[in-house]
Amino acid sequence: MALGTIWGFVALSALLGWYAYDLPDIRAIEGHTRRPAIAILAADGSQLARYGDYFADRIAVAEMPQHLIQAVMSIEDRRFYQHGGIDVLGLLRAFYSNMRAGHVVQGGSTITQQLAKNLFLTPDRTFRRKVQEMMLAFWLESQYGKDQILGAYLNRVYLGAGTYGVDAAAKTYFGKSAHDVNLYEAAVLAGLLKAPSRYAPTSNPEAARARAAIVLSAMVDAGHITEQQKAAALAPAGKTATPARPADARYFTAWILEQAQELAGAAGQDLVIQTTLDARLQRAAEEQIDKILDAEGEKRDVDQAALLTLAPDGAGARLCRRL
Repeated sequence: MALGTIWGFVALSALLGWYAYDLPDIRAIEGHTRRPAIAILAADGSQLARYGDYFADRIAVAEMPQHLIQAVMSIEDRRFYQHGGIDVLGLLRAFYSNMRAGHVVQGGSTITQQLAKNLFLTPDRTFRRKVQEMMLAFWLESQYGKDQILGAYLNRVYLGAGTYGVDAAAKTYFGKSAHDVNLYEAAVLAGLLKAPSRYAPTSNPEAARARAAIVLSAMVDAGHITEQQKAAALAPAGKTATPARPADARYFTAWILEQAQELAGAAGQDLVIQTTLDARLQRAAEEQIDKILDAEGEKRDVDQAALLTLAPDGAGARLCRRL
């Protein structure tokens, strides 16, 4: 038995060494690389389009609203401050839930594991990648404090619409900093972690609301909020209006991007491009073209239209098309 134990330990060590030999340097947690971002603005400062990865301000965990932290932990990793990188109880609970349902309904990955996967590993669903994810989670927990790990995760995680981190997502979806999100907005942001594109409030507000309700229920179950607070957050007065839909100036912005792309790529830095386009008139032109085509298009056998205007000084060109 003793000899078998020794050989078993040797075999396990060799296996772990095989998985660990090409692990990345976890010191990369302190930095990040991304594509340069280009923001194209209308004359009034409103955003017409954004290209590239969008990171906003880096916010320390101590500076984030408590309900935002609670929303994320309630739905993603309730025992984050108790486990050492791998939550055995969470894994058992997820296994039991999945067995009862007959399919995968709950995951057992901790926030530390998700950070390890997002920062250092590929999204491949292989046994090797999962083992490496667990090893990195243990190493991250041994090298960094819990708040550092949680902060790195919340400032780096992808939340849809090209945004990375809670501050970029809050500014994109709600027009405000993550410092200022209310309870409902915090639940929406936490809900995005499961499927950013599916639950984005700008593209699917009903799905975002349904997912936020699930997050709020998890917060009630975890003891962070009451049923009354959940109901108040889901009430119309407790929610928020998403920023107004930008003018559909994709042809205009594509023309600008073509000229600016080389500069942004060569410089390796973000660009903000102010244009002379009048977003108010652009939206008005879009509405008029839609009305005309809806009323006359079929009768005249026309399904495309364009309107081109020019200000007296040569600025403010507006191109509106419906194809």
